Amino acid sequence: MVSLLVRTFQTIGKFSLAATIGMGVAAGDALAQQAAPSPGSAKAVFGAVTLPTQGPPHSIGFYAKGCLAGAVALPADGPTWQAMRLSRNRRWGRPEMIGLLERLSRDAAKNDGWPGLLVGDISQPRGGPMFNGHASHQIGLDADVWLTPMPRHKLSVADRETLPFTSMLAKDKFLTINDRVWTPAQGRLLMRAASYPEVERIFVNPAIKKKMCDSWTGDRSNLGKLRPEYGHDSHFHIRLRCPPGSVGCTGQAPVAAGDGCDKTLAWWLGPEPWAKPKPSTKPPVKPREVMVSDLPKACEAVLAAPAAASARAATSGAKPADAATETETMPVSGNTPPGNIPQQ
Repeated sequence: MVSLLVRTFQTIGKFSLAATIGMGVAAGDALAQQAAPSPGSAKAVFGAVTLPTQGPPHSIGFYAKGCLAGAVALPADGPTWQAMRLSRNRRWGRPEMIGLLERLSRDAAKNDGWPGLLVGDISQPRGGPMFNGHASHQIGLDADVWLTPMPRHKLSVADRETLPFTSMLAKDKFLTINDRVWTPAQGRLLMRAASYPEVERIFVNPAIKKKMCDSWTGDRSNLGKLRPEYGHDSHFHIRLRCPPGSVGCTGQAPVAAGDGCDKTLAWWLGPEPWAKPKPSTKPPVKPREVMVSDLPKACEAVLAAPAAASARAATSGAKPADAATETETMPVSGNTPPGNIPQQ
């Protein structure tokens, strides 16, 4: 059924959609360069904070509406990972997330033929809204991992800022995997990440989800954790569940039973998400910027709390050589239809 829908839709709109896809990628690049938020907005306030709070970790609110206390940073370099886009200062998260990324990098290198992770955005030092690139990543329980394998050499700071993203999609076909860049190793990496109990869902482009549905021959019990979401064609987005005893952390409903390779996937691959909205006689309402007062009340206290002594002091397992105070967002990229589709 899914294959039939895809073939039909490709035939109907192949040329116009190819242009739309190209526009979507260009729009993603533009988003990464958008103007700074208004002074006083939650994006401006949280984006200006350079250090986390002292004290134990505390995720406050929801993934897309909250903040983070007691964050720790992923070291810029590890034996099996390198952090990217350091200037963004977004490699902060709960210790559980940092530990998960380090564990995934080791396990994938040892068991899955993946040389190491290139890690994108996690959260800001105190979480909260980011001025570009994400709606979520606000409570230290989301992280982006590139689908590009880590190179054998250590990347320079400049390289980490400029290394281009590699889409897994064919440029001239609608939601079709480019088999010249996609390998079974990407599939093994995704399923390795999905195998950890604390991982609640992993967002991937619908074409990647379909590829996994069609090609994965191993244990499929965790395949349902791979959730189709536009824009995740060059990276995947790991989301952890709220840790046990994490008061004030608002979780998301568990994923539905099954592998997700059914009519719910067919919807993402069909024409409906791309349909133009019906014209309205009402003038469009300009979205109001989110203010700190719109977030959970406790986020005001997070902003006012004493800062950690230094970035080095708050970095997981840091050594003196890791002392640089670097600062990192994954621009939205690839096949993003009009309108806002909530993350599942």
